[in-house]
Amino acid sequence: MPIEAISALIGLFLTLLIFSYLIGDNPLFRIALYLFIGVASGYAVVVVWQSVLMPRLFLPLLSADPNQLLPVVIPLGLSLSLLAKLSPRISWLGSFAMAMLVGVGAATALSGAVIGTLLPQSRAAMDAFFLPTIGRLIQGAFMLVGTALTLAYFQFSATRAADGSVRRNVILEWAAWGGRLFIAITMGVLFAGVYTAALTAMIERLSSMINFVKSFFGS
Repeated sequence: MPIEAISALIGLFLTLLIFSYLIGDNPLFRIALYLFIGVASGYAVVVVWQSVLMPRLFLPLLSADPNQLLPVVIPLGLSLSLLAKLSPRISWLGSFAMAMLVGVGAATALSGAVIGTLLPQSRAAMDAFFLPTIGRLIQGAFMLVGTALTLAYFQFSATRAADGSVRRNVILEWAAWGGRLFIAITMGVLFAGVYTAALTAMIERLSSMINFVKSFFGS
């Protein structure tokens, strides 16, 4: 039997195991889930070993070149200090490395959000008002209103009324309602995209199963 037929048969078997979840949680579905987690974990370990540990740590440590050895010493020391978190007595030794991880991660996420999301969206909203046509003006106004209303939804400042209740400004409350509408439409579109992608994947798997059965019995 050729390797293509064997791989197709394995794919068919695993697909049936996944589809068995339609009748409820069962050992067959768990077997497929455990296989997926195990293969994904093994693949991640291999990628980390070949792309990170071996070229960036072990090869520089094994070399006699000080120019390659010195840049590795500090990251290696910080990595080893994280192991101190396993013991409550010496966990303070890994606090500096943990703070470095959290600080660098937060700075990367913040800069990525600003540079990759906020600035391009702001630029796209402003570009609609340069050399405008009727269609571009309507599009730009819609984007501007949607952005302003969505930001108003996340504005939670309020004042205490005469009866002691805490209320937001009426205008801000109406703007927040409009922002809630824009958020609901956006989430609906996103969920529709996710379900469409899942349905497409399911149709592809069903089609491949049918074609495999036809080719198997046809041969």
